[in-house]
Amino acid sequence: MTVLSSRPAHPVEPGLVSIALEVAGRLANDASDVIMATAGRGVRPDSGESPFDWVTDTDRTLERHTRRVLTAEFPTIPVFCENSDPDVPGDSEFRWVVDPVDGTANYTAGMPWCAYSLALVDRWGPVVGVVADPYRAQIYAAARGRGMRANGTPVRLTERQGDSLVVCTEMTRSGPWPGMGEFISKAAIAGTGVRVLGSKALAVAQVALGHVAAAVLHGYHEWDVAGAVSLAVESGAVVLDRRGEGAQLPVDGLLVAAPEAADEVLGWWQSALQGDS
Repeated sequence: MTVLSSRPAHPVEPGLVSIALEVAGRLANDASDVIMATAGRGVRPDSGESPFDWVTDTDRTLERHTRRVLTAEFPTIPVFCENSDPDVPGDSEFRWVVDPVDGTANYTAGMPWCAYSLALVDRWGPVVGVVADPYRAQIYAAARGRGMRANGTPVRLTERQGDSLVVCTEMTRSGPWPGMGEFISKAAIAGTGVRVLGSKALAVAQVALGHVAAAVLHGYHEWDVAGAVSLAVESGAVVLDRRGEGAQLPVDGLLVAAPEAADEVLGWWQSALQGDS
């Protein structure tokens, strides 16, 4: 199979990118402070269909703050959020997408694995992306054609990082995705462990950072991963759908992988899905 490059070739006005990156970074720092001040300390999740889909006071506070700042700075660009917008229309030239607390169940329990995710997106994919990792005091940021940085330090994947013995995935809202057990078994046979850690944004960010070989998401919303996909693309990772076709934000599942690992992990995924059908 052939892995296609997912690096975008669609320039955006440099001034817009610079301002968007600066504002997004400020918002990520604000969110990190709020999350660290409140995690596991009396937050009140709303009852809902699934404990994996909780909404907390912190989500609402960060959403309001994000909307207020972005609307003031970019009045013509719409803002879409996990907690308020059931879908993201694709007819605007640009849009902001935000997940105020990605990994809400972890956050509510005080487990140190959740993130704030924000991205500016156009028709070709993320233009600017930031992911705040509060517990590790890290702000990851990227912009199209400008690379990825972690707390200001450039990050670029190396060839050896495709040899990681870990792959991340996440549950769907109803539980394991079709073929997930088979996927885990195939990875284990190859000597690779599969981890389900509870944050789609951080799962993809770990690929960009070179900590894991790949992240496989059977389903997702744009606000879950757009910020992290920006990081991954700019660090040199490959972004594919479940058919192995290159796309920035594919509608048919998501594989983000170090280039050397992409073919093998895609093969496990496709085989697992075929076995489940």
